Amino acid sequence: MENPAQPHLLFIINPIAGDIEKDQLEEEIISTCQAHRITYDIYKTSGQQDIDQVRQLMGKQSYDAVFAVGGDGTVSMAASILIGTSVPLGIIPLGSGNGLSKDLHIPQDTEEALKLIYRHEVRAIDTIDLNGRPSIHLSDLGFNALVVKRFSNGETRGPGAYAWIAMQEYLTYEPKFYRIDTDLETFEGNAFMVTVANANAFGSNASINPNGILNDGRFEICLIEPFPKTAGIGILYKLYTDSIDDSVYTRKLSCRKAIIYNIDHEVMHIDGEPVELGTEITVTMHPQSLRVVLPLPGDDEE
Repeated sequence: MENPAQPHLLFIINPIAGDIEKDQLEEEIISTCQAHRITYDIYKTSGQQDIDQVRQLMGKQSYDAVFAVGGDGTVSMAASILIGTSVPLGIIPLGSGNGLSKDLHIPQDTEEALKLIYRHEVRAIDTIDLNGRPSIHLSDLGFNALVVKRFSNGETRGPGAYAWIAMQEYLTYEPKFYRIDTDLETFEGNAFMVTVANANAFGSNASINPNGILNDGRFEICLIEPFPKTAGIGILYKLYTDSIDDSVYTRKLSCRKAIIYNIDHEVMHIDGEPVELGTEITVTMHPQSLRVVLPLPGDDEE
């Protein structure tokens, strides 16, 4: 059923995300709100003190939901502000990955996603903290984090550019040594990738944690252990067919807290952003700490 109240919404728009015309999208947001008698404010990110400025807006005005209109970076920024509050996060996905929105079954078609403005339900999901940095979706160390760093520093965007960088790095990449202490067990050894997973799949649709649940109060540390270069195609196939857990080169630690000893001081990728967290990374779970706007049951199947 449609929301009978007259909400006041904030839209955080990233002007450079995706390839859709932003002026047209802004007009569609405004017309949708007006058609459903919803009041609204619009904030456009500049990359300069966006978090502080959004916090100031929220300090002056009470919002019934905040919609991130952009890619994973915009979503992560908005989520970091809303964690621990009663204000839910809505997502209008525009990025090249849109990982969290996919795992939440939010429509990837912009016109369909705009319907969430007036027709939705709200549920709470878990979030993770890594040395004080929030992670809502997936974070990792190792091969993928290196590729994300190279991709972020490059001038070309899109899946093709990412795949080209990944192929180049794969030829020479050597697994790194890690020690991981969780509340239940310990891992010590080399790994190709170490993924802290609150959800299921990367924005590329590679499913590193097929059975992960976003609100079960636990997270998974998914390990891809060293493997022959010739096994890479098979592992890639399993990632894209939700069967990576069947690989002999994978291991999974399910936990509520952990310390990852990043011996080689590698960069970490958090929800699409490369971040330096040092050699000791404390990971903690915050159960159901973020409320999210979701399609009504059945709507995401239409």
